[in-house]
Amino acid sequence: MKVAIVMGSDSDLEIMKETVDILTRFGIGVYVSVTSAHRTPDKVKNFLNNAEKQNCEVIIAAAGMAAHLAGVIAAHTIKPVIAVPMQGGALNGIDALFSMVQMPGGVPVATVTIGKAGATNAAILAIEILSIKYPVLKEKLKKYKKELSNSVIKKDNELQIKGIKKYLENNKK
Repeated sequence: MKVAIVMGSDSDLEIMKETVDILTRFGIGVYVSVTSAHRTPDKVKNFLNNAEKQNCEVIIAAAGMAAHLAGVIAAHTIKPVIAVPMQGGALNGIDALFSMVQMPGGVPVATVTIGKAGATNAAILAIEILSIKYPVLKEKLKKYKKELSNSVIKKDNELQIKGIKKYLENNKK
């Protein structure tokens, strides 16, 4: 099991490390690269060739601003492509989001939310896609979602016991 992750800029790496960490935690291999649809279009083809050679089954593409990377990749593959819009620029990621969701019919790109939550959701969506072929991932996903649920319940219990003021004082970030 392997997922390819590509970013339009190395400035996206800090956020996309979340994707790598989650996939790795689930036992999924990753191939990570930086390439730009606009600045290095030939390298995009090389990335896809390498992803194919490494048997990557899902591709995650992160980019900001005029974020055409995921769409260009989707035009050249039949594998699922997940797009992660990055924050930045004058529109703080909204432009990237629109670039990713406004794909023509026949060239689908599954787009998640902007930024770190999107990086997390891209990993989970890739795992959900892979779980169709690899049933072992289904149990891991169930456990992960149960952990998310338990975390919220624990926080609410703490809030109910301490009240708002003490809860906020104890949980400053």
